[in-house]
Amino acid sequence: MLKILTLNNISPVGLDHFPRDSYEVGSEISQPDAILLRSHNMHEMDVPASVKAIGRAGAGVNNIPVERMSEAGICVFNAPGANANAVKELVIAGMLIASRNLCQAWEFARGLEGDDSVIHKAVEAGKKQFVGFELPGKTLGVVGLGAIGVQVANGALAQGMNVIGFDPDITVKRAWEMSSQVRQAASIEELLANVDYVTFHVPLVDATRNVINAERLQRVRKNLIILNFSRDGVVDDAAVVDAINDGRVYAYICDFPSNLLKDHPRVVALPHLGASTQQAEENCAVMVVEEVRDYLENGNVRNSVNFPELFMARNGGFRVCIVNENVPNMLGQISTCMAESGLNILDMLNKSRGEIAYTLVDVDSALSAECLERIAAIDGVLDVRSL
Repeated sequence: MLKILTLNNISPVGLDHFPRDSYEVGSEISQPDAILLRSHNMHEMDVPASVKAIGRAGAGVNNIPVERMSEAGICVFNAPGANANAVKELVIAGMLIASRNLCQAWEFARGLEGDDSVIHKAVEAGKKQFVGFELPGKTLGVVGLGAIGVQVANGALAQGMNVIGFDPDITVKRAWEMSSQVRQAASIEELLANVDYVTFHVPLVDATRNVINAERLQRVRKNLIILNFSRDGVVDDAAVVDAINDGRVYAYICDFPSNLLKDHPRVVALPHLGASTQQAEENCAVMVVEEVRDYLENGNVRNSVNFPELFMARNGGFRVCIVNENVPNMLGQISTCMAESGLNILDMLNKSRGEIAYTLVDVDSALSAECLERIAAIDGVLDVRSL
């Protein structure tokens, strides 16, 4: 029986993909084989030695100590793209909210007093202060062209907008998904100088922290609208508020309220709604459960943030999964241990990613406990298990 610990409420639609005859799932599980979570902060958590995998039912993994998990030989999965449509819709809604001054207009209407005739007169007199502008013909800049950024870019084109994208690390897969009408910027500075709106879809790492800052805001088009449904910290909020107060930035729409932002008249700070749809939560849960299951049952790796992508079909043999430091002669030592135990290798696949290497081996008979112990004792082996 494999045991799964949940640190947050995970959609039952996803959890139902764990067969109950072979999995135990719950929030009070001890010595789990895997952990599933959404926003729970694991950085101060003592992770049990029994854990082989961690699944984040979402895209960002800032709440997981990925480097520490790699050192322990634990594979960390996420669900890229599962919430992309939900975030795309919110970005487009954010552009409309800002362009049409919808929140300010709503607050104005809520504050009206008097009988209906007085209110109607006040509406006609006051509506001119909320005159906005339409999206067609405007230009959106998209920083980060992963699963979400590509959908945002394509969605903006469908609204009649022009789109400029920036992502030096765009994958071939995402490039194929993106419309050829999206223009490429060579730098963030070039992008900011040519857009009316800018939206961010990047992880929070050292290179993306405060990617919008006071210096870059000096060079933007007047009345720029900034949208951040990515991560708190990607945008320097104080610098944006100063730019709004100076008249250089028109509005800031984000998913990360703070005391600085929540009461500013030109800021709309939403309570982290990016992936908060029933469909997105279900999609993320289903995706990450299937990834964790495939890893625990077959050793395959799909959508990991720290292990190499690796898939090997089962051929009827006995499978061994080995995680080790990416150093020379590991395969030689592993295969020697197997040969000395009288095992014949039927199939083998090895890949590396940074400091981690991962190997799947199918052999003709079951590994003895002694053979597993010898492989585990090899200097640099982080984890070994027989399926």
